[in-house]
Amino acid sequence: MEYSLLYHIILPFTLSALIVILITITAEKYGTKTGGVIGTLPSTIIIAFLLIALDKGVQFATESVVIVPAEMGINLVFLLLFALLSPRNIPIALTGSLLGWTILTVLLYYAPIPSIYMSLALFLSCLLLTFIILDKKKKITSQNSIKVHYTPLKLLGRSIIAGTVIAIAVTLSNIGTILSGIFSVFPAIFLSTMLISMREHGTQFTCAMAKGMVYGSSSVVSYAVGIYFLYPLAGIGFGTIGSFLIALVITLILYRLRKNIR
Repeated sequence: MEYSLLYHIILPFTLSALIVILITITAEKYGTKTGGVIGTLPSTIIIAFLLIALDKGVQFATESVVIVPAEMGINLVFLLLFALLSPRNIPIALTGSLLGWTILTVLLYYAPIPSIYMSLALFLSCLLLTFIILDKKKKITSQNSIKVHYTPLKLLGRSIIAGTVIAIAVTLSNIGTILSGIFSVFPAIFLSTMLISMREHGTQFTCAMAKGMVYGSSSVVSYAVGIYFLYPLAGIGFGTIGSFLIALVITLILYRLRKNIR
């Protein structure tokens, strides 16, 4: 019981709270492009698939990860919807984006992806679509640093929002191969970051943050692909390390190229 509480609730809550604080502070200090790239480094997916592999085995984890790229594509649609609805208010943006995520996820669940390659193709399609809409049609530009007075209460509020959402997602990410893959990348970091950005900085910053996170999303997908190929070959420990290194390389490339994004 204590083991389950520690690894399924306390650890995800603490880690995710620290991650979201890091994301939002980075975006506020260095701009939304940098915040978006840093914010999409693999985080909760690492914990989720470590727990899945340890609890259910490597084969279960490998089968679960097939759906992750496609589900990440749906997460990008979630970001797009939140950004498009954010000029109204937080409840409408939250309801509309989660409703869109739920509908698309249910469709994905009942039309399972046969291979990691098709899953990747769906992700790339969503990546191009959402980025083009935000960049070309809505002409959303990245935001530079903004001055924020940080207080313990402000950081505590951010951590509670993020930790609660993500602890629930990780708890659910161990219940069948397809559902495990879906909940391992539930848009908890995205959701937390959007809520905090909207509440504290308004629509323009939120939309720019969504665009930055769409741009940086390939790092999570590269981690999932790494798991798919490395877990069966190298085992859980080396597979996790190797997958993270792959994602880190992708993140560094995106970081270097971020200046080409307006």
